[in-house]
Order: sequence, then structure tokens, then C-alpha cells
Amino acid sequence: MTKIAIIGSGFIGRAWAITFARAGFDVALADKAEGAPEAALAYIEGVLPDLAANDLLNGASPQDVRARLSAAGSYAEALEGAVHAQENAPEDLALKQALYAELDALAAPETVLASSTSAILPSRFSESLKHRERVCVCHPINPPYLIPAVEVVPAPWTSADTMTRAADLMRAAGQSPIVMKRELDGFVMNRMQGALLEEAFRLVADGYASVEDVDIGIREGLALRWSFMGPFETIDLNAPGGVADYVARYQQIYERISPDQWRRVDWAGPVLETVLAERRARLAHDALQERQVWRDRRLMALAAHKRKADKDIGA
Repeated sequence: MTKIAIIGSGFIGRAWAITFARAGFDVALADKAEGAPEAALAYIEGVLPDLAANDLLNGASPQDVRARLSAAGSYAEALEGAVHAQENAPEDLALKQALYAELDALAAPETVLASSTSAILPSRFSESLKHRERVCVCHPINPPYLIPAVEVVPAPWTSADTMTRAADLMRAAGQSPIVMKRELDGFVMNRMQGALLEEAFRLVADGYASVEDVDIGIREGLALRWSFMGPFETIDLNAPGGVADYVARYQQIYERISPDQWRRVDWAGPVLETVLAERRARLAHDALQERQVWRDRRLMALAAHKRKADKDIGA
């Protein structure tokens, strides 16, 4: 059975472990923190029944998936025989540089070393490695077992073979890879999300809309289409003649408002008091964890619905 090493078994690592084990891979979790892999496995055992209830285990039982997971006593043990290592250490450059020097020395030369980092360019922690051509980023939206998009990002020296193998593995795990042609700060998803958040903070800071009104605009508006198509397909279908027709009709609107969007609002400035007050009025701080569980269960239901819909229409 193909083996995957999970390096760092915290919030993201345990989510990746579910993703790979569900797909039929043998998964070994390792962490420098004593007891962390065992704690991750206990957490996973609590999640698997919910996934099974939503038919999100690819027909396997929770017991079958759990049997594919193990706690490794060291990074070396986890990496032995692994074709892919998914690293999930904190967003700390110095830490990652030291960690990748260790992983590069321990892993077989053919093992792909992939980082879950959401913010650090792969060149910054792989430049001095002996086998730097096998390092890339595979950045998920958490949790990857519910949200399939994953960014596969090369450093300038990452080999084409590494990129192909990483993307193919993600597809085999049920993910939808975004294969970037070169590295860029923020990658793809954070740049698009950042553009939306910048406008959301501006609208609230300048007194045009409330926090909840902005959320309604996405939740009850744009996101309904975005849950099954992206922005380019959206505009291709939103004009009689397709995307070129859309550009001819509507580019002037966006050209007119674009200069207003160049000004940044400090998210940590006075607007934060407004956002906090409105959010806490709708959801008390001590209810955040309960709402996070609700969110994940809604994501499970949505993932199950999309899988069924894709099968029904032959997508």
C-alpha cells in the first residue's frame, strides 16, 4: 500500500491524515510534541462516524479508515517507505528551514516533500537543500477532507516530475489541485480571498454596509454560484454571448470603481471594534467552538450533496 508521512499532527496534519487514509493510503503521523500523534488519532476517531453518516468515506467504514492510520515514533519512522511527506509545522520560516534540512536528510531522494504552508514561499525554506528539486507546497483549505481545492506551488528549482507527482497524488486523494506555474506571495486562494476581505473591511469601515449585510451578500448571493463554479465560468454564463460579451458589457463598471479599491483599511484599526461588536452580538465568544462544529457539519452535507449531484449529472 502507498504510504504517506504526516509531519506535524496538529489541526491541519490530522485533517490531511483523514484525507489520505480515506483515499486508501497508509498514513503515518509524526510530531516532535510527545503524544501529539496519539491525540490526533483520537480526534480522527471522533470525526470518522460523521463522515460515514454523510457517505464521505468512499464506501469504507470508520474502522477501515482508522486501520490505515498509525502513530510513528519519529520522523524517520514516518518517512520510511513514504512516497510523499506532508509537512504541517507552524508558519515560522526559521523553524521550517531547520525542519526541511532534517527531512531532506532523512527521506529517500524520491520522496516528495510538500508543505501545507499558507504564506511562506517554497524557495525560502528549500534553497539550500541537497534535494531541493523534490520540495513544493501543497496548501489546502482546511479541512481538506471536506474542501478539495489544494494549491500545488513550485520553487524555481522544483522539478516538473515533482509537480506532476504531487498533483497526481492529490487527485488520487480526491483533491482538486491548483497547479501554479511559479511561486507568488499569497499563492492563488489567499490572493482572491484577500481581495474580497479588503473590500469587505472597506465597506464596513466607510459606513456603507453592516458586517451582517456583507455576509449576506456572499452567503445568500455570490457564494450560491461559487459553490459549483468559479468567477470565469460565472461571467461566461452571465452574458448571452459568453465571456467576451460580459467584458464588453460590464468592464466599464469595474473600471469605474477600481480606483476606490486601491485604498487599504487597517483591519486592526477602528473598524475592528465595529466588526467585533457586530459579530459578538450575533455569536458569543464562548459559542465559537460549537459554531465551528456546525460549520463542519454543514460542509459535510454540502460535500455529500455535491458528490451526489456530480454523479447524477455525470460530471
